[in-house]
Amino acid sequence: MQGQRGGGPTVVLSEESERASGEDARAMNVSAARAVADAVRTTLGPKGMDKLLLDSSGNVVVTNDGVTLLEEMDIDHPAADLLVEVAETQEAEVGDGTTSAVVLAGELLAEADDLLERGVAASTVTAGYAEAAERAQAFLAEHADPVDPDDTETLEAIAATALSGKGAEAAQDHLASLVVAAVEVATRPDGGVDRDAAVVRSFPGGSLTDSRFVDGALVDVDAPHEGMPRQFEDASVLVYEGDIEAPEVDDATATVGDFEAAEAFVEREQAELDGMVDHLVGTGADVVLADGGIDDRALARFADAGVLALRRVDEEDRAHVAAATGATRVSSLADATAADLGHAGRVEQERIRAYGYTHDAEPERTFVFSDGAGGEVGTVLLRGGTEHVLDEVERAVTDALGVVSAAIECGAVLPGAGAPEIELAGRLRDYADGVEGREQLAVEAFADALDVGPRTLAENAGHDPIDALVALRAAHAGGDGHAGFDADTGGVLDAFEAGVVEPLRVKTTAVEAAMDAATMLLRIDDVVSASDLP
Repeated sequence: MQGQRGGGPTVVLSEESERASGEDARAMNVSAARAVADAVRTTLGPKGMDKLLLDSSGNVVVTNDGVTLLEEMDIDHPAADLLVEVAETQEAEVGDGTTSAVVLAGELLAEADDLLERGVAASTVTAGYAEAAERAQAFLAEHADPVDPDDTETLEAIAATALSGKGAEAAQDHLASLVVAAVEVATRPDGGVDRDAAVVRSFPGGSLTDSRFVDGALVDVDAPHEGMPRQFEDASVLVYEGDIEAPEVDDATATVGDFEAAEAFVEREQAELDGMVDHLVGTGADVVLADGGIDDRALARFADAGVLALRRVDEEDRAHVAAATGATRVSSLADATAADLGHAGRVEQERIRAYGYTHDAEPERTFVFSDGAGGEVGTVLLRGGTEHVLDEVERAVTDALGVVSAAIECGAVLPGAGAPEIELAGRLRDYADGVEGREQLAVEAFADALDVGPRTLAENAGHDPIDALVALRAAHAGGDGHAGFDADTGGVLDAFEAGVVEPLRVKTTAVEAAMDAATMLLRIDDVVSASDLP
């Protein structure tokens, strides 16, 4: 405990406490945050490298997805955790651009560190950064081009851009078309996109080109009775939120005194169970999905009636089937009626996997519900040779679904390949000339930090970053706002013509999140840690 008389401040800390103040606190935070940014920087762009992560249990993750890397890494520093939040925010908002946002945040901190070393106050830097970010949002909106939800070509280019550099190049255009098909199904009349209705399901085996779009939903369970049908045309579907089993009876009331009484008791249970099945069959259902279990007697009765009854179908699958078929999810079996039924043009069991989990196991079978009356779910069914490859492609496809959805919702797109960063940096430098005081230096630093995007693209592609920046700045100064970096040649390309396109929201969200994280860290002048604060 440290104290001070005469009205001065009193600080009470445990003996185990560690404290860093002023310059030391800032340097520690900036160093930790930049270390996180540097860790993911080499993964940026179509030529970015992958990381292999190995946990204590021996599980392996191979990825270059920014948010996955940061979530899997063992990060134990509060400042570094803020950059993880940047990635998570970017992922939640638009589904892609996580690495770009984190790298930009790290570069903003590096530029700010230089200004602070030159005697510029932290409050001045944060004020200048806030002003620069506000102007950046306006500049980006001016630079964006409109996109129509029906512009399939542009939407597929957006999806392909998100898929580049993530192990999906062999089937990039094919997967992009599947992504756009799924998002189109998930787009609502008001222009919004139901992200939960654009589903990704992956199955080991086959190749990426075997992936396909299903206009509907999948239920990855086998029929529980061999006598049940496996295929329907124009099927009526009932989704039941419960189990179909004999009702449980309290032990105190279930005591019977002789064989005849016991037999009568069992018969009553069976009669009740038969009544449940008969009621569901009477609604006209061809397929029944149950949340819980289904009694063996009930399964046999369903099979005799020509009804497919699937038990223990998980929440997500039940929701998808209900949305795809237009079924009303029934919570009370007795209240189920024909009005609750959904309809699918086709229900069919398919052997999607080439093998089971073990070589001697039967290949697993999956039911596909397609051409549903609800029409509100689209599924991208992914195939891949190995689980590690498939996991990475699934992450890439999920990101692509996010950016295509964002493009439809915001209705505006930007050229990719570093073009918006170069254009924005040039405009901010021009704007900085009219900013008074030392905040001008912060605005210029913000513009310099934006160069990290195209510079990193060049470095990761094996080209000279200085030459790349010089060429890009010259092109934009000459009025070519779509000029981006060509990772193959090291030269300049028209990003739109090359099909490198991103939603406006990806950039605006990245700029805002990076600025927020950087300014929050710059405001910290005291870091206290202890094993047990009083």
